[in-house]
Amino acid sequence: MSTRSVEAFIERLAAVATGPGCNNFFDHAVPENAQRRRNLELYLGEMLERRPRVLLVGEAPGFRGMRITGVPFTSRTMFEGPANSFGLFGPGKGYVLPPDAAGIPAEPTATVMWEVLAELDFLPVLWSACPWHTHVPGRPLSNRTPTAAEAILGTPFWQALTELFPIETVVAVGNVAHRSLQRSGLDVPKIRHPAHGGRSGFKRGLEELLAAGVRA
Repeated sequence: MSTRSVEAFIERLAAVATGPGCNNFFDHAVPENAQRRRNLELYLGEMLERRPRVLLVGEAPGFRGMRITGVPFTSRTMFEGPANSFGLFGPGKGYVLPPDAAGIPAEPTATVMWEVLAELDFLPVLWSACPWHTHVPGRPLSNRTPTAAEAILGTPFWQALTELFPIETVVAVGNVAHRSLQRSGLDVPKIRHPAHGGRSGFKRGLEELLAAGVRA
């Protein structure tokens, strides 16, 4: 994967026309989205240097997480504080919160995700089955489970990541991602999503994968 590949990937992501109740927060039509595209470019570039072999695919961005930051499973606090134990994120690395992040509380699932990854010293690429924010129509500050059609629209993007990185193992995080990956013909392991009290199940699932020989 090259810098040019990352830029092309993000431009394709930004160009997708999503329907009502599905916000493409990389779209060029909204000026603030330029910062989200830049944040995602930084993340993928930093991950490129680490050459991860595992891709974790979640459900869809939440309105308090990737919808704000542009980076999967992150929150405003990760961008405001110092870099994490993997040396990722924080203003010192160039990540910037767009102005419309003001007043949006932090995404708790992102915190749990990165705590567990740090505990296991395991750094995969993170992504979503539907990489745009699905919400209740007319209520942009809500989250909604993506439809099958929305997940299908997102399929080429996680597939592209398996080619752009040296991915050996794709893992579904939760049922929505698992169904989406299965529909594409991929038989992958599924682990518990860390949201809604799923921390211990998520960690146990990753530990079992690592014990089975999956390498980050």
